Amino acid sequence: MELTQPKKNINESNLEDFLKNAYRLMFTAKSLTELYEEEKRVASKYVHATSRGHEAIQLAVGLQLLPQDFLSAYYRDDSILLGIGITPYELMLQLLAKRDDPFSGGRTYYSHPSLRRNDMPKIPHQSSATGMQAIPTTGVAMGLKYKEELGLAEDFDDKPIAVCSLGDASCTEGEVAEAFQMAALKQLPILYLVQDNEWDISAHASEIRAQDMSKYIQGFEGIEARTIDGTDFIKSYETVKECIRIIREERRPMMIHAKVPLLNHHTSGVRKEWYRDDLEEAATRDPLPKLREKLSEFGIEDSEVSTIENEVLNLVKADYQRALQAEDPRPEDLFTHDFVPTPITEEKGIRVPEGKVPTVMVDCALFAIREIMDKHPESLLYGQDVGARLGGVFREAITLAGQFGDKRVFNTPIQEAFIIGSTVGMSAVGLKPIVEVQFADYIWPGLNQLFTEVARSCYLSNGKWPVSMILRVPIGAYGSGGPYHSSSVESVLTNIKGIKIAYPSTGADLKGLMKSAYYDPNPVVMLEHKGLYWSKIAGTEEAKTIEPDEDYIIPFGKAREVLLVDSQKEQSTLTIITYGMGVYWASNAAKDFEGRVEIIDLRTLAPLDENRIFESVRKHNRCIVLTEEPVQNSFAQSIAARISDTCFRDLDAPVKVVGAENMPAIPLNSVLEETMLPNAEKLKIQIDQLLKY
Repeated sequence: MELTQPKKNINESNLEDFLKNAYRLMFTAKSLTELYEEEKRVASKYVHATSRGHEAIQLAVGLQLLPQDFLSAYYRDDSILLGIGITPYELMLQLLAKRDDPFSGGRTYYSHPSLRRNDMPKIPHQSSATGMQAIPTTGVAMGLKYKEELGLAEDFDDKPIAVCSLGDASCTEGEVAEAFQMAALKQLPILYLVQDNEWDISAHASEIRAQDMSKYIQGFEGIEARTIDGTDFIKSYETVKECIRIIREERRPMMIHAKVPLLNHHTSGVRKEWYRDDLEEAATRDPLPKLREKLSEFGIEDSEVSTIENEVLNLVKADYQRALQAEDPRPEDLFTHDFVPTPITEEKGIRVPEGKVPTVMVDCALFAIREIMDKHPESLLYGQDVGARLGGVFREAITLAGQFGDKRVFNTPIQEAFIIGSTVGMSAVGLKPIVEVQFADYIWPGLNQLFTEVARSCYLSNGKWPVSMILRVPIGAYGSGGPYHSSSVESVLTNIKGIKIAYPSTGADLKGLMKSAYYDPNPVVMLEHKGLYWSKIAGTEEAKTIEPDEDYIIPFGKAREVLLVDSQKEQSTLTIITYGMGVYWASNAAKDFEGRVEIIDLRTLAPLDENRIFESVRKHNRCIVLTEEPVQNSFAQSIAARISDTCFRDLDAPVKVVGAENMPAIPLNSVLEETMLPNAEKLKIQIDQLLKY
């Protein structure tokens, strides 16, 4: 693989040229800040922050990264971007949210990079939520180590590393601690760069933290740290060089805690003069005069420095004028890159092979993943208790660790955020993670990563960084699981745009959709009903199916016809639109209304097979949408609204939504649980009423 060489470092012969280049870049960063302030009536239309005061440590990092490295640069890191080779013009295209913004096409803020160029470090999608980059970037490092251990890594003279840039205040986030924990536990090749300017917008360090990062990180055994003056460019460069060498050679995590002043506003919308009382002191630590003094020590004339400054000023002004004239996004650009096209567009393979006996649903999923992992070494499975000792609390991963080893199938700490968010980094390095949250009730700590990072990566990176992952979520009520092991969460998940969601009701569908999810380049959530795993509940026997063959695959967005009936002139008929356990409540209830109830199993909730829904509704003119969730404000109600909107003229009765009672949780007591949830007997009453309407 042909790579551009890193910028010259300070141990190389032409030190003067190196320092002049560093000064040019640092003065460029200062000039950008000043230009944006001068042009704030235009430049502040879209909120932005700059690196003023942080330039020395940022350039020390940017100048030493290689194209095979991965970088997480946060919203104050425009000097890092200059250091890796991004031009002022490119930065300004994002500042002004222009169509040719190389990072997002005008979709996100200044210095929120997404970069996938062959000659520069790779930058997966960067969000604004402070600290959220720690988990995905640690996932990158975990992916790099996995590829090395499995013999999948590319052959580089200098092994790739991950660099995660953080503000000190963001390190009080719990998710940052999850990232540190995994980096220390797994000894991952990552550099955490913590830039400490002692401010969290208007809150000072003295009121928001018990200690700075140099002390905090000592609680994570195995992460070695350096604390430095981040305004001293040469010291910063040497420290970064040492840490990067250690990570490349020894494959272990390092941290640099750099003390820096914040010399600009928090952002263009939150101005420093509103709350800062330390501006004069901060100005005495400006890194630019310090570097200029170094130039003088090396005999570089003031006239030569002035020439550099004038060249930079002219370039920055010219680039700004060019950027102002650049094209804005077109209205139709809004609708691109929410997903990458999937290659799975039709059902293939044999659904019911001959000579097989029915297989429980949980085993159909197990066999699907076993076939995937046997064929694809880039696939791996991790989550709580999925390792060799237990194989999942539902035995849904049993035998996998024994077959594929504990590097491909492994337990994680109780860290739902890390489990979900790390898939962003794993996917970025070319892996396909299959991860599991143990119960739907415990998905909430991971929603931040699912919403902020996983779901938005493809769209906000303008298609450069889709996250290819599968998230398995056992869901639903089963056998008095109580308030923390029984929840349904699909209404929340279907409101997260940018993910696909499957909710199969049979073993065959679970296997076919699991295969489809694996070959889909987008993030997929697999909702798997615990009560259907073994078909132990009376009336759910048909969830147990013949296991399809290895090639069987089902495209997303195609509903299943569970029960078809003809429309009739002499008596009314209706259709039930449902999914999951609802399929079996509907099937058992329909036995009392022979020939009058059609049942459509959605199979996937996003995308939704609207055409099949509307076709069935128009055929029967009456419809029940059946869900296990409480009815109010539910996904089921949104389906009913779409039916009413599209099929209004075809309806002979209001669309009825049937679901659980609208209470905060499913109680433990079996009498209360039964009262809370739908069932076939309750559904029969609703069917009878709607048929008679």
